[in-house]
Amino acid sequence: MPRDKSIKKVLIIGSGPIAIGQAAEFDYAGTQACRALKAEGIYTVLVNSNPATIMTDKEMANRVYLEPLTPEVLKNIIRKEKPDSILPTLGGQTGLNLACELAESGFLDEQGVRLLGTTVESIKKSEDRELFKNTMEEIGEPCIDSIITNTVDGAVDFATQSGYPVIVRPAYTLGGTGGGIAENEAELREICARGLKASRVTQCLIEKCVSGWKEIEFEVMRDQSDNSITICSMENLDPVGIHTGDSIVLAPAQTLRDEEYKMLRGAALNIISALKICGGCNVQFALNPTSMEYAVIEVNPRVSRSSALASKATGYPIAKVATLVAIGYNLDEILNGVTKTTYACFEPTIDYVVCKFPRWPFDKFTEANKTLGTRMKATGEVMSIGANFEEAILKSVRSLELGFNSLDNAKYNKMTKDQLYCQLTVKNDERLFCICAALRKGVSINLINEITTIDKWFLTKIKAIVDTEERIKAEKLDCLTAPFMREIKRKGFSDKAIAQFCGVDESKIRAIRTGLGILPAYKMVDTCAAEFEAVSPYYYSTYEEENESVPTRDKKIVVLGSGPIRIGQGVEFDYCSVQCIKAIKSAGYEAIIINNNPETVSTDFDISDRLYFEPLTPEEVLNVLELERPDGVIVQFGGQTAIKLAKTVADGGFKILGTTVESINDAEDREEFDKLLERLNISRPKGKTVYTKEEAIEAAHELGYPVLVRPSYVLGGQGMEIAYSDAEIKDYMDIINVNIQEHPILVDQYISGKELEVDAICDGKDVLIPGIMEH
Repeated sequence: MPRDKSIKKVLIIGSGPIAIGQAAEFDYAGTQACRALKAEGIYTVLVNSNPATIMTDKEMANRVYLEPLTPEVLKNIIRKEKPDSILPTLGGQTGLNLACELAESGFLDEQGVRLLGTTVESIKKSEDRELFKNTMEEIGEPCIDSIITNTVDGAVDFATQSGYPVIVRPAYTLGGTGGGIAENEAELREICARGLKASRVTQCLIEKCVSGWKEIEFEVMRDQSDNSITICSMENLDPVGIHTGDSIVLAPAQTLRDEEYKMLRGAALNIISALKICGGCNVQFALNPTSMEYAVIEVNPRVSRSSALASKATGYPIAKVATLVAIGYNLDEILNGVTKTTYACFEPTIDYVVCKFPRWPFDKFTEANKTLGTRMKATGEVMSIGANFEEAILKSVRSLELGFNSLDNAKYNKMTKDQLYCQLTVKNDERLFCICAALRKGVSINLINEITTIDKWFLTKIKAIVDTEERIKAEKLDCLTAPFMREIKRKGFSDKAIAQFCGVDESKIRAIRTGLGILPAYKMVDTCAAEFEAVSPYYYSTYEEENESVPTRDKKIVVLGSGPIRIGQGVEFDYCSVQCIKAIKSAGYEAIIINNNPETVSTDFDISDRLYFEPLTPEEVLNVLELERPDGVIVQFGGQTAIKLAKTVADGGFKILGTTVESINDAEDREEFDKLLERLNISRPKGKTVYTKEEAIEAAHELGYPVLVRPSYVLGGQGMEIAYSDAEIKDYMDIINVNIQEHPILVDQYISGKELEVDAICDGKDVLIPGIMEH
């Protein structure tokens, strides 16, 4: 069907502030929607309250309202702008709930405004736990034994009959908000009360817990003519019981037999058709690992974090296609932007492995409860692409920026077998490292599977990585023959990890590797496993033979992205990176970006001229720079991630554009900054630079408590603490020194008072102050 010409003005509802479970993926989706609608000549009105997003940039929509996302505000905007339609499924749970509320109240009918794409009825059938369960029963799709309740007592009655544990899933929420696993009545009463409060309709599903079953997801797309496709299958490494946002996820699903895959794919298509969802949705299944028994967990009738992952994993622009479907197009009328020859009805095929690894805030909130369950705790995630599972998971681990270059973790290696047995029962952010340590100590795959219920296929692959690590530690440089070096590079081992195992500097391993002629090849993400020629400039590295990335001879600039979203480093740096790319292009340069965050606008396949989906580490960044040979590299828009790579880039012989490495170091290194202030005769609190715990205590005694402890090269106050005693100094220094500190730590007097900020921009000569802010 052709596009609905009666659609002329569309209101897009954003997702509001970044929150756990609702992050940059909705900025990415909303931005794709705005761009798709404007390309169709449709006037777009955007309302959102988040100033850090590219979505709220004045150029993205025709009209942008930076306003609170409340029903009254939306009503006023609708009365003023008089849109004919609303697009509700791209603004996360916030946008979906608000659109439903306006529709249910009769306001949209009164104003003559319609919802595009998925209808309110379909949203209700997906989000309302009772309607969803009834619909699944009608089409013969199995659900886990459960009841829907509006009271805590109703939940307790069900659990008393069915037995504990049970899972609480509130209706109309995101990221597991308000839910959880209850092991007894007291926990159930507490979790259910919280869940009922979080639900827009005061409703919870109380479900028999099937922890230990595999969790499988399908991303599905459907148009109004009932054409539907599956875009991507995904498998959680962690079994049911840990929220998918807190689980390591692999795409495509790795352990399914062909008959299991076909069964679940058919069920996903059956479900999206029955719910009459028009656009994209995410279907989650629980699969019994010992039989063909499965159950539907839930459906998200909107784009989600999984949608962003599936989109970046395949190159299929889910939000864009969902938007075009919403305005009337069928899938066979929407051209694939990657190939320019196939259409959106063509199911993506991928001939590589994608790994998503969650990024938790526990490095900053060290005393937080680190156990994982059905309520999401991750603030962001990284994605990596490799030729095999081992390469994908090792690339993702070093993308986290937590100081891990391998699966070798000293904290767990020091534990005894008995301690590891106990630790294996704990579901937390470091479980993968605990499993590796247990394998090192000789704990069998069968026993680890029995304790964790993680599939033996994954455990076997992880053991292969551990065994290789142990061989390198034992044989050191003697084992690094050309065949073995090529093998371990194909399995994702970094130069830095190999160097650490051999007890040498990383540069020596890089020299050995390059001397052997072992260099990365770059493969294209093309949606079709090279079945059709693609024009997409979207690449990942692997140590195969053929290189598909052929650099141009054009003037070019590389932008280093900001990596995963975490506390203190959020979507604002992606906004900066995208703005930077636009400016580079408008200046006549080829714009290239390196980044690893699947949620962001900067990693969309058509934002930059070339995209490298890679870990932001010295090794991978230098590999790309040596291939592309850019005229310059910009590091100042990728937050602390990019800034930390400035010296590596400069030492590699590449030109840093903008602020120099020396000036960056003067600002970031506490000792150098103090010298700068001294030269400029600018007053500051008295302070001392230190490296050790003993030096810090001595400095605190000399300065007098309270003191402020601050590491160099950090963002968002990470590692910064006010200390009032020697004991606190010791605790804080232990936390800071978890990772090796290459730059000094400042201990200075703590002065309470007013805090102000001055924003400034300089071209090397003139300085402009756009704003002065008071806290």
